Amino acid sequence: METAAPESYEENRQLVSPGDRFGARMQSNSSAVALQARLFEKELQNLSDSFKRLTEDGSVVRAAAMVVAARRRFVLGAGKSFAYANLLAADMSAGLSQVTLVDGTVVRALDVLSDVRDSDVLVAFSFRRYRRQTLLIAEQFVESGGTLVAITDDAESPLVKSAAESVVVPTGSASFADSPTAVASTIHLLSTLTTASSKGARRRIAERERIGRKLDIYLEN
Repeated sequence: METAAPESYEENRQLVSPGDRFGARMQSNSSAVALQARLFEKELQNLSDSFKRLTEDGSVVRAAAMVVAARRRFVLGAGKSFAYANLLAADMSAGLSQVTLVDGTVVRALDVLSDVRDSDVLVAFSFRRYRRQTLLIAEQFVESGGTLVAITDDAESPLVKSAAESVVVPTGSASFADSPTAVASTIHLLSTLTTASSKGARRRIAERERIGRKLDIYLEN
C-alpha cells in the first residue's frame, strides 16, 4: 500500500491555503484506495490527539462551565466555521435557553455588540485562514464586557489573545481541506457537557419533545 511521510506540525502550519495543501498532499499518481487509507489514518490520529489534549488541559470542561454560567450565549463563525457554529448552537439549544447563532442576517453582529452584558458569553470558531470578521467581532465583544470562548486550531491563533478560555483542536489532514473530524467531536463534547450541567435541561428537552409532537415536526412521532 502506498504511504506518505506524515507532515510535521510546522510543515502543516505552513500549508495555509487549499492550493498549498493540494500540491503537498494530493499525489497525481495516488489511487483512491491509497488516499482513503491515508485519510483514515490521519483522521484517527486527529481524534486521538484531540481527546488526549482535551483530557489533559481541561479546556472543554472549563469552557462548558462558562457557557452554563452565562445568562446569554452567542455562537459565531464565518465561512466554513459557520457550519460549526450552527451545529453547536443547535445542539446547545436543546438543553439551554438563550442560545443565539449570530448569522449576520436574522441576528446581526452590530445588534449583538450594541447590547453586550458582562453575563454574556460568545463561543467563536476560527480556523486558518482566520476570518478578519470573526476576530473583529470577538475583540469588540470582549471590549464591551462579554466573555469569549475560542475554538480554534492553534494556541497561537489570533483569536486566543482575547479569549477567557481557548479550546485548541487539531485539523491536520491528508486532504486539501483541513479536517473537520476533531472539531465536530469537540462540538459534540461541549454541547453534551453544557447540557448535562444545566439544571433546566431535562425539563426543556421534554417540553421541546411535547411541542414537537404538537407541531407534527417529524415523520416519526
